[in-house]
Order: sequence, then C-alpha cells, then structure tokens
Amino acid sequence: MKARYIRVSTANQNTQRQLEKQHPEEKLYIDIISGAIPFKEREKGKELLEDIETGSINYISVHSIDRLGRNLFDILSTLEILNKKRIILKVDNLGIESLVNNKPNSAFKLIISVMANIAEMERETMLERQKEGIRIAIAKGVYKGRVKGSKETDQQVLDKYKNVVKYLKKGQSLRNTAKLCNVSLGTVQKVKGILKRKIIYNCT
Repeated sequence: MKARYIRVSTANQNTQRQLEKQHPEEKLYIDIISGAIPFKEREKGKELLEDIETGSINYISVHSIDRLGRNLFDILSTLEILNKKRIILKVDNLGIESLVNNKPNSAFKLIISVMANIAEMERETMLERQKEGIRIAIAKGVYKGRVKGSKETDQQVLDKYKNVVKYLKKGQSLRNTAKLCNVSLGTVQKVKGILKRKIIYNCT
C-alpha cells in the first residue's frame, strides 16, 4: 500500500480533508509538530514505521525532503531504515525515488544530502538574521519580546497559558493538555509546577 507523509508546524483543520481528495489511494500520516523533532519520535512518524514493520506499507511519498527532518543526520537515518526494509521513498518536488530495481539509488542519496545541507544552512541563516534583527530592535529600544536571560513571573506564565491552566484544573493529563493546547510537554510541566507552588503557599 502507498502512503503519504506530511508534516506541518501548526494545526490546520482543513489539511487532511483536502489531501484525502487529492490523494485518495494513499494512506495519510500527518504530523503537526516541529521539524526539529526526529522522525522516529513523532506520533505519526512512529505509526508509519510500525506499519512498515507489519508489511502494510511499501511506498512513501513526501512533498519535500525537509518534511522528514531539519538536519542531514535525521534524514539519512530515516532513509537508512526505509532502505533496509526495501521501502521506496519518493520526493515529489525532486521527482526522484530512493530505490531503483529494489536497490538504493546512489543519485538519490547524493541529491538528498545536498538538498538537506542547503535546507539546514538556510535555516541557520534565517535564525541568525532573526537574532540580528532582535539585537538591532533592542538597541533602538523598540523590541517588544522577552529579552533572553529575563524571567517571566509566575503570574505572567499563568496568564500566558490560560488554556493549560484550565485543562490541568479539569484533571487532564500532562500529555493530553499539551496536545489540546498545542504546546510542549515542558510548558505544561512548568505551569503545573507553578500551580502546585501556589497551592502550597496558600495552605501555609
């Protein structure tokens, strides 16, 4: 069976419905997660690898190689897993497949390595420009974000993550709260710690 893997950084309610119309013969795996998270640690990435183990998937398509990861090591590690299982990976925007006659396509690996390196360098350049922009804004006194090294008060954190507070008070687990609020598990743990401290303080 063919599969299509999609990764987006933010939720889009219409994504899956639209893609089902475009790719009716493919099983969709859609992760809403940062590309910095390794493929095998993503919810749908893990599900896809499990389906490969059972033999239900033999062909995977992605729009671009950066959907699999943001650094070359993660991408090549995932590609190695797919090659060992003789799973064909097609990268749409390059129009090339990872296996030819059931053997690794050397041209594919070379192109992917180059593309992944370029994507990684572009991201590093973008982040450096952001930092430079923040430094200039701070120097001009117009920066409105939180300066690195400064600390938010407990109340500021609680005000910032009101939905997290709401779900925790309703008894939701840490992981469920993180998913419902589209925040990291670390953020939920931080909010829970603040709430716990406030309870202890109020009881003393």
